[in-house]
Amino acid sequence: MKPDYSKHLRGLYIVTPDWDDTAQLLAATELALQNGTALVQYRHKTASPGQRRAQAEALLVLCRQYKVPLVINDHVDLCLAIDADGIHVGGTDASIAEVRKAVGPNRIVGASCYGTLELAHAAYRDGASYVAFGGFYPSRVKKYDFRTAPEIIAQSKREIPLPVVVIGGITLENAVPLVEQGADMVAVISSVYLVPQGERKTRELADLYR
Repeated sequence: MKPDYSKHLRGLYIVTPDWDDTAQLLAATELALQNGTALVQYRHKTASPGQRRAQAEALLVLCRQYKVPLVINDHVDLCLAIDADGIHVGGTDASIAEVRKAVGPNRIVGASCYGTLELAHAAYRDGASYVAFGGFYPSRVKKYDFRTAPEIIAQSKREIPLPVVVIGGITLENAVPLVEQGADMVAVISSVYLVPQGERKTRELADLYR
């Protein structure tokens, strides 16, 4: 039976920071899982292949305990090797159709579409599970050379029958207009992992969808 991930494609979507300390990463992620996180993405751009696999495997065990899917950033081979729940790729980094073929019909495939609706249309045609737009605000973690207009959210919802994820400098305060535009998920790194009282911040962000 095909897994039903639909309930996990709405709400708070956390993306891991480039932390080498696996114990710290797991502890912070578990707090987020305990406080309403709907989806987790493992992203570590500077890790060695061995470290990346070890962290991903540990996160997968943790996510399974909380019945929350784990998505792997970019590395299709790692996603398949550990039997993760999905993959997230940049809209210009790889062919979504090829990624979908590689991971099969039952995994989540997310596509970064930046500020471009054309990429979102292409991702939908090629089998994506959700489209992600951003950045909407200045980010502490990821540098964007552009700003995405919030109006693209409602436009995508009208034209493309896929959940919309928003990312880029999102906080509790500035997430509200994006949710009002129809964003199905808010994706954050620093607002959960890099702030004091991350547990409370997680709960408040998750509560935007309650």
